[in-house]
Amino acid sequence: MTIRFTTAGESHGKALMAILEGIPAGLALVAEDVDSELRRRMAGHGRGARMKIESDRVEFLSGVRAGETLGSPVCMMVRNRDWENWQEVMAVAPDADPDKPRRRRVLRPRPGHADLVGVLKYGRHDARDILERASARETAARVACGAVCRKLLDSFGVEIGSHVVRIGSVAAKSGEPLPARLNQHADSSPVRCLDLAASQAMVEEIDRAIADRDTLGGVAEVIVRGAVVGLGSHVSWDRKLDARLAQALMSIHAIKGVEIGLGFEGASTWGSEAHDEIRRGDNRLTGGVARSSNRAGGLEGGITNGEPIVLRLAMKPISTLRRPLETVNLETGETAQAQSERSDVTAVPAMSVIAEAMTAIVVAQAMVEKFGGDSLNEMRRNYDGYVEQLSFLKEEV
Repeated sequence: MTIRFTTAGESHGKALMAILEGIPAGLALVAEDVDSELRRRMAGHGRGARMKIESDRVEFLSGVRAGETLGSPVCMMVRNRDWENWQEVMAVAPDADPDKPRRRRVLRPRPGHADLVGVLKYGRHDARDILERASARETAARVACGAVCRKLLDSFGVEIGSHVVRIGSVAAKSGEPLPARLNQHADSSPVRCLDLAASQAMVEEIDRAIADRDTLGGVAEVIVRGAVVGLGSHVSWDRKLDARLAQALMSIHAIKGVEIGLGFEGASTWGSEAHDEIRRGDNRLTGGVARSSNRAGGLEGGITNGEPIVLRLAMKPISTLRRPLETVNLETGETAQAQSERSDVTAVPAMSVIAEAMTAIVVAQAMVEKFGGDSLNEMRRNYDGYVEQLSFLKEEV
């Protein structure tokens, strides 16, 4: 048994859909568990006009009854509130007059976006056919799935949080201990940055980008606390948890880099400075040992070691510019200025929330694979038995 999900829907279609399989029966779940995460995704200084239109809320279509999961696929829908303004453009039925092109065609593909490569790959003539699905609007469905997985992880004491460490040229101070309730502190910042001085400077940097009709990227950090030692595996490439996390995070729109723990910095250090010494400890979740540091970022050999999982993601500047770059007109072949769709100036704060969701899905997958169970109670018994075994091993160290 494993957790898997799929999403469907276009940015300006009627709705986004998500089907999530593998959640055990008996997990308490209500719409607000998902809606609260959808609201977090919509926040952040630098978001575009779309966030003023949408008010994302989930509708459960299957898999939940009387406030509990049933063990069957959970189907969720998030309606697009702007659909009424796009019904003609996005209509499913063939056009009454095929010689009359639909409104809002996209013939000037944006550099850095899926517009051009998608048109060439799928043999389309209007990049609208590509960008509607390639849009980061799709991540609302991912966040819905992540919210359900987060609820499952909560029941085992696993907490996932994130914060922004860079936007554009502005970086937050590093080296200070992170607060216990990470999201509670990060969400109080308009850019989800824990460093108050850097937070203000980031807002100012975003305002400059708005004035210059430009966009900004940045870096976010995701922290997983409370994950027991032994999730993932070293035996096959596709079972390594660090590899699965990297794939999930790289699938987020505009992400160009992922690192774990010391990451790229470790490539320039001595081996004696790159690893975490092992000592006796009293944490049952780590098998009765402890690390002197956490340079590995909670993962060794593709397996969790019980320390916090530390992930960082680099997001490129958004490719939709109000000061467009040069491109080619798909219809005429002539040089043109790229089309400008409604977009954000920066989405780094939102990206950090989406990264939490993708991380929650992958960690929940690993939990279900290791501890199994058709019901939450059965999964709990398996988990408790494993942790008790770790406690026994501690005594034999």
